[in-house]
Formats: sequence, structure tokens, C-alpha cells
Amino acid sequence: MERTATCACGQLAIRCAGEPRRIAVCHCLACQRQTGSTYNVAAFFSEADVTASGEASIYTRRSDSGDAITLRFCPICGTTLWWSSTSAPEWVAVAVGAFADPRFPAPTVEVWREHRHSWVDIPKLD
Repeated sequence: MERTATCACGQLAIRCAGEPRRIAVCHCLACQRQTGSTYNVAAFFSEADVTASGEASIYTRRSDSGDAITLRFCPICGTTLWWSSTSAPEWVAVAVGAFADPRFPAPTVEVWREHRHSWVDIPKLD
């Protein structure tokens, strides 16, 4: 299995081989700010299983737990496509929405529930 996630303008892409190791919904405040939404959904792949193409801009921020998160985003359209964390540098988190595939597997983990907006209804995953 191979999937490709792209930014809105198509200039930046990341090809992911195999199935994601984990798919997570995060409600932390940093992810809310990152996405401009009420939560973030990421598919985690081994760094060895991803190949990027195009030009990416980089921004590093702190997660709610204090880890450094390095985001890669398109300098043209601004789409954040993937990121990595100092706590697990061997993993690459890819924005699930960037795959634009309604058949993409569902999340299996939900974190930072204490920051979930009261009107967001996600079945308990873990």
C-alpha cells in the first residue's frame, strides 16, 4: 500500500509506504492553533517509509507536553503537511486530511481529551 498526501496547491507532497502505525486525534491547544480547527488528526509512519517532494518551509513549536514539534508546510499555500517530534524522531505524523481519501482508516487513539470542545462527538477510541 502506498498513499500520497499533498498540500492544497499540489507543490508539496509526501508519499507514505505501508499502513500507518497509528492514527490519532489530538485535542491539545497547540494542535487546535496549528490546524485552525478544534482538533488534529494525524497518521504516523516510520521515517524510513516516507518520501517528500517539493519545497517545504519549517516551523518549530512546543507541544502541550513540552516537546519540540517541527512542522513542514507549503510556502505557497500554507498547508501543514507533516511534522515530527523530539520525543519520537523516528516517526513522521502526516495530516490525514491531506490524503483527501474518505476511505482512509479511522483513528484508533484520542489524546488531550480534557481540551476537547464540548460539542465535538468522537467515540472513545482508547
